[in-house]
Amino acid sequence: MKRIGIVGASGYTGAELLRLCAHHPDLEVAVATGDTQAGKPVGGLYPSLAARYPDLSFTAYEPTVFDGLDLVFLALPHGESQQLVPDLRKRVGKIVDLAADFRLRDASLYPRWYGEEHTAADLLGEFAFGLPELFRDDIRPADLVAAPGCYVTAATLALAPLVRSGAIEASGVIVDAASGASGAGRAPRPTSHFGTVNEDFTAYGLLDHRHTPEMEQAIGAQILFTPHLAPMTRGILATCYARPAGEATPDPLSVLRDLYAGERFIVVSEASPSTKATYGSNCVHLTARYDVRTGWIIVLAALDNLVKGASGQALQCANLVLGLEEGAGLPLVGVYP
Repeated sequence: MKRIGIVGASGYTGAELLRLCAHHPDLEVAVATGDTQAGKPVGGLYPSLAARYPDLSFTAYEPTVFDGLDLVFLALPHGESQQLVPDLRKRVGKIVDLAADFRLRDASLYPRWYGEEHTAADLLGEFAFGLPELFRDDIRPADLVAAPGCYVTAATLALAPLVRSGAIEASGVIVDAASGASGAGRAPRPTSHFGTVNEDFTAYGLLDHRHTPEMEQAIGAQILFTPHLAPMTRGILATCYARPAGEATPDPLSVLRDLYAGERFIVVSEASPSTKATYGSNCVHLTARYDVRTGWIIVLAALDNLVKGASGQALQCANLVLGLEEGAGLPLVGVYP
C-alpha cells in the first residue's frame, strides 16, 4: 500500500481526489490539508465522503507531516505550488501538481500570462507534462509531474493528433470551449454564484486566457482560445476548428481512431460528444469532421472537468509514476442520468 498526501484537499479537486482514492486498491490517504478548514472532519465539509473517511480531518499545512510519503498531490490555486515544491520534493517520493505552476517550459511566459515571475523556474524542466495518452513515456520515470487542466486536456486530445500527423495547419487554430461552474473552484465569487450562472451562458478571458500558451505548447500550434461558462456543475465541451494541410482530402476521424486505439479512457466515435456522457468518469469523448463546403476541419471533445480534466488525470499520472496499474481507481463509466 502506498501512502499519499493531498495538499489543498478541501477544494473541489482535492475532494475529487479523496473520492477517487477511496476506491483505489493501492493508495492510503495519510494526510489531507486544507488551511481554511483545518480541524474540521472531511465528512463535515463533504458529506459524500463521510462513509469512507469517518476519522479523517483536514489539517493545516506542515511540511514535516509529509516526510516519507510515497506521493503528494498538490491541489492548490496557481502560484502556491511553486512556493512549496523546492522543500517538499526533498521529503516525498513523487509529486503530482494539479495547478499550472510547472506546466510551461518557458519561464518568460509566466509574467505575460500569469502576471508574475516564476519563483522556482529552475525546476520547470524537471516536471513531466501529465497527459498520459500523449506523454506517457515522459511521465513513467518522472518524480515530478504537472497535470494539465480541463480546457487544455480537451483541446490537446482533440487537436494534437492532427498536428502530429500533419493533417492540419499549425496556425490559426480556433478552440471554443464551455465549462461547468465547478471549474471556478469552491471559493465563492460573484461570477460563480448560482444566481449569476443559472440561465446564463457567457464568454470570458477574451484573447488573453492564461491557458492559451499551455495549449500551444502541448498541441504544437497557434491557438485562438475562447472559454465560456455554462450553467452546469461539471463538464467541458470543446469545439475546435482548423484548416487542413496538404492537397489530400482529410479524414480526421481516422487520425483520432488510429492514435487512440487501445486507450481505455478515450472514446472516438461518429456521435457528437456530450458532457453528460462523461459525468463522473475519467473518459474523453471525441469526434471529428471535414466540411467540404467551407474547407474546415472540426473536432469536438467532452470530458468531466473534475475527473479527466483534473483529479482523475492526476491519479492516472500517480499510478504511472508509482508503477501501479494505470487505470486503478479510475471510473470508466459515468453517472447517468
